[in-house]
Amino acid sequence: MKFDLDKTKTGLIIVDMQNDFVRQGGAMRVVETIPTIEPINRLKAFARENGMPVFFTRFLTGPKRTFLWNWSPQSGELKNCRRGLKKYYPDIDKEELCADVIDELKPVLEKDFIIDKYNYSAFRNTNLHDAMLSVGLDTLIVTGTVTQICVETTVMDGYANQIQMVVASDCVSSFSEELHKATLDNIAMKFGVVMTSEEIIKALS
Repeated sequence: MKFDLDKTKTGLIIVDMQNDFVRQGGAMRVVETIPTIEPINRLKAFARENGMPVFFTRFLTGPKRTFLWNWSPQSGELKNCRRGLKKYYPDIDKEELCADVIDELKPVLEKDFIIDKYNYSAFRNTNLHDAMLSVGLDTLIVTGTVTQICVETTVMDGYANQIQMVVASDCVSSFSEELHKATLDNIAMKFGVVMTSEEIIKALS
């Protein structure tokens, strides 16, 4: 695929890197998120230095069960990622808002975009696409978790909206190495470009 990255038309999205996904004791913890924090921060620093918009998503649950939870075979209690709910996390020895972005990826700046979602995809019933168009973006670098769930559905919906999707392979994570690899292979075959964070920075420089 012929593909050129233009930093004036490219944004960075950090998907669901929240306390309940990353922290010890989190209801939806993905241990594999930990090694992705450093390369995500490198991409974020590069984006900030080059005036590229940064988007953070927050997966939220509400007091009422939605289709997503009623239909999921792994449907559980809605005591995770609830807006305003605090939880104690042993690895940092303090309480934090369970739906909040992890401290390691802060600060979230006033100019950043916060995309709250009640579905897997960052595009589904959110203003992400409109926000991208408002700042002239046609390309989105995707990082975060979980590779075969919220990352993949975001890539699929972005592609369907004619957004060029780039997945930073060392910046996404899953609780299943098999599904992680299969998802990246599938994206690379049909829906986007898969590159390391180092390759992305080099292509944008």
